[in-house]
Amino acid sequence: MADASVEQSQSLSPSPTFGFPWPDLNDGLSYRDLVSHSDSGLTVIEFYSSKYKNSAPLQGWLQRIQNGQIRIDGGVVTDPNTIVRAGYELVYLRLPWKEPEAPYSLQVLFEDDDMIALNKPSGLQVLPGGLYQQRTVLTQLKWRACKHISLAAYQEPHPVPVHRLGRGTSGILLCAKTKLAKNRLASYFADRTSLIGGNRSSNAKLNTTTEVSKIYRALVTGIITEDELVIKQPIGLVQYPGVAKGLFVASPSGKPALSRVDVLERDVQKNSTLVQVEIQSGRPHQIRIHLSFIGHPLLGDPLYVTGGQPKCCDSEFVDESFAQDGGYQRPTKPVPGDCGYYLHAHQLIISHPTTNKVIKVTAPLPSVLRTQYETE
Repeated sequence: MADASVEQSQSLSPSPTFGFPWPDLNDGLSYRDLVSHSDSGLTVIEFYSSKYKNSAPLQGWLQRIQNGQIRIDGGVVTDPNTIVRAGYELVYLRLPWKEPEAPYSLQVLFEDDDMIALNKPSGLQVLPGGLYQQRTVLTQLKWRACKHISLAAYQEPHPVPVHRLGRGTSGILLCAKTKLAKNRLASYFADRTSLIGGNRSSNAKLNTTTEVSKIYRALVTGIITEDELVIKQPIGLVQYPGVAKGLFVASPSGKPALSRVDVLERDVQKNSTLVQVEIQSGRPHQIRIHLSFIGHPLLGDPLYVTGGQPKCCDSEFVDESFAQDGGYQRPTKPVPGDCGYYLHAHQLIISHPTTNKVIKVTAPLPSVLRTQYETE
């Protein structure tokens, strides 16, 4: 990387876009399990209600079994007391459902034989999870590779994201088109230990030890008095209703995290501050947590408040009611995927995975995240 110069990404003008409208219903899902020796002798209801209690309450699993959504070695089972034995294949068929609304159009910011950089809109999930199993960036990449929206054509090679953006976060999402590119790009994002050296403006050059650098724009509540600040608050997990693996929050016992914040503009009348944030680490929801930790949550953030904690802290509460498909109801409390905040992955500077050239990709700023002197 020594003496590397930054090359601006080249795209058609205007940048090409792609995207297929979402079908009304997705195709449902199949979840397969091979019964182990330790689970041999359990009933079907014991197997599912104990191993997948985060998917549905006991009554919900009973409903799914009675609906004929469980198969053992290819045969439908409706008796919840059916015994399973080691080596049996169990399949749970999740019925098709209408996923929540989500945008589908993606702008191509950069593309070559190894990678593609997209401008992801707010409201679009990157990978399948929860209620969003089809309405994701990954699905659109698959459909683009297949040139049509037949899910049966997924055998075609397609790009895959090498990092994530929150569903409510817009901006640059980098995807790999080859196995080599995927491995190298993923390692860059995993390391993420260097900052842009010297001047951190849009014309900044990459530090000679840097393989990737990400710069965000964010609009926060309140007036930040400092022009520059560095936030080093660790980030860890706590139990939280509706988030099976736990919620990331500011935690003294968490993993190290570092964000560098530069104030771009203050709006005293609206009591808000426009900032640029460069992250040295890549913890989940890091920018939302760090800015709320210092008392300036992202404007419109439905989840995080001052201190880097969630608005609702009652982790003991569990809603045992279940939806029509037997699964838990959508959480009534805010969850990380909820949108409403203003955060945009604005600029990416990265070492190309095969040529080692330093590439800079820039995603156009939403109007709300521009200074009064910036134009589209």
